[in-house]
Amino acid sequence: MARPSKYPRELRERAVRVVMESVAQGEYPSEFEAIRTIARQLGIGSPETLRKWVRRAEIDQGTRPGRTTEELAEIRERKKKVSELERANQILKSASAFFAAELDRPHRY
Repeated sequence: MARPSKYPRELRERAVRVVMESVAQGEYPSEFEAIRTIARQLGIGSPETLRKWVRRAEIDQGTRPGRTTEELAEIRERKKKVSELERANQILKSASAFFAAELDRPHRY
């Protein structure tokens, strides 16, 4: 299970929105400058953190190729389900082998 974020969702959304708006309006010479400045202003520990949030938002909006947050969540859920089914299958195989061995033994009456 992932650890909880130390930044509230509202702060992440606001920071991404501010970066996208300032880049669109040309307030900074580059996206990197916008990210670095805004991260410092909002008290985000590393500009790389904000850059990742911006990239994730771009993917979720469809402006950048990649798997969306929803797709990644679905993949995680399916992997979890496969793992559970594989474990159940292994238990059933073990039980089947155990009971087959019981049937092969001669009974004493």
